[in-house]
Amino acid sequence: MTAGPVERAPERYPVTHDVSRHEAGEGEPRTAPNDAWPEVLRAEVVAGLRSRPKTLPPKLFYDERGARLFDQICGLDEYYLTRTELAIMRAHAGEMAALAGAGCVLVEYGSGEALKVRLLLDALREPAAYVPIDISAEQLARVAGAIAAEYPGLAVRPLAADYTGPLTLPELPADVRSSRRVAYFPGSTIGNFHPPEALAFLRGVARVCGDEGVLLLGADLRKDPAVLHAAYNDAAGVTAAFNRNVLARLNRELGATFDADLFRHYAYYNPVAGRVEMHLVSLEEHTVRVAGERVSLDRGESIWTESSYKYSPCELETLASRAGFEVVRAWTDADALFCVLYLEVSAGRRG
Repeated sequence: MTAGPVERAPERYPVTHDVSRHEAGEGEPRTAPNDAWPEVLRAEVVAGLRSRPKTLPPKLFYDERGARLFDQICGLDEYYLTRTELAIMRAHAGEMAALAGAGCVLVEYGSGEALKVRLLLDALREPAAYVPIDISAEQLARVAGAIAAEYPGLAVRPLAADYTGPLTLPELPADVRSSRRVAYFPGSTIGNFHPPEALAFLRGVARVCGDEGVLLLGADLRKDPAVLHAAYNDAAGVTAAFNRNVLARLNRELGATFDADLFRHYAYYNPVAGRVEMHLVSLEEHTVRVAGERVSLDRGESIWTESSYKYSPCELETLASRAGFEVVRAWTDADALFCVLYLEVSAGRRG
C-alpha cells in the first residue's frame, strides 16, 4: 500500500488543476462535480474490468473515506511501513536537509496529511517554497492551509493533480524560481507502479526537478513474506474495508451496482514478481453495471486492485540510474525493512 500510487487521499476525482491561490482562509479549491470524471479515468476503469485479469487503478482508493481508512492502516501494529519510515526520517532528516542545502523548493508527491514532510521542513534551512501535490483537492486545501499557518515565512503552493501524469508546477514567487528543487516521494508509493511505470514516473520527476535537482524517495525492501502477509491482511479488517471501498466509490461516482458483500479481500506476496498483490475476489457468479457497461464475474474471479513492489537495494540503484538519478545516500532501519534514498539528477541528464 502507500502513500498511490500512491500516500493517500477526494469525494470526487478532481480534474487536474492548480489550486495555488487557495491560501489559508482564502476561497475554495476548484473540483470536478461527481458526474464529471475525466473520460480517461472512466475509460481506464471500463478497460480494466474488461481485461483478463480484471483490474482497477489504485488511485481509486483515495476518496475521503479511503483516506481515513488508510490513516487507520498506518497506525496498525501489522503495518510496519509508516512507523519505520517515520523513524528513519526522525533520525536522518538533518542529514537530508544538509545535503539539500539552503533555500530549496520542496515538492511533495502524494502529500496526504503531510506528516513526514514536517520533519523535513523543520530540518531544512530557510526553505523557499513548498508544493504539495495530491489527488484529493479537499484534503490538500486543508493540509496546505495548516502548513502555511505553521510555517508563516514559507510560500505554500498546493497542486491538486493526478501526479502520475505530466505535471506543470504552480507559479512560484519570482525570487525562488531558480532555487534548487527537492522532490519528496515518501511512503513506498513507488511500489504501486509496475516497473516500466515506475521508470517513466521517475523520469518525469527528474524533468520536474531539473538541473541540480534532488529526489528523496521512500521504498519498501524485500523481506520475510510472513511480515508482508500480516501487513496487508490485518486482523482488524481495516485493509479489507479499504480495498472494498473502491466498489462503493464506483457505485457513487459511476452509477455502478457492486455489492461489496459479494467480494472478499485477498492479498498475498508473489515472490517471483517481488510484489504484494491485492485483489477483490467474487464469492459468486454475478453481473454488475459500471458506467453503463455490463461486467460479468465468475465465482472465484478476482479484480486486481493494487500491486506493491518490494525492492532490493541493488534494484533501487538500477531503477534510479535508468531514470536519470545518482544515488548519493541511502538510509535504512536496523532491521532493513525500509529505505529512504537521496538521489541527485545525474550529470549526464543535466548535460
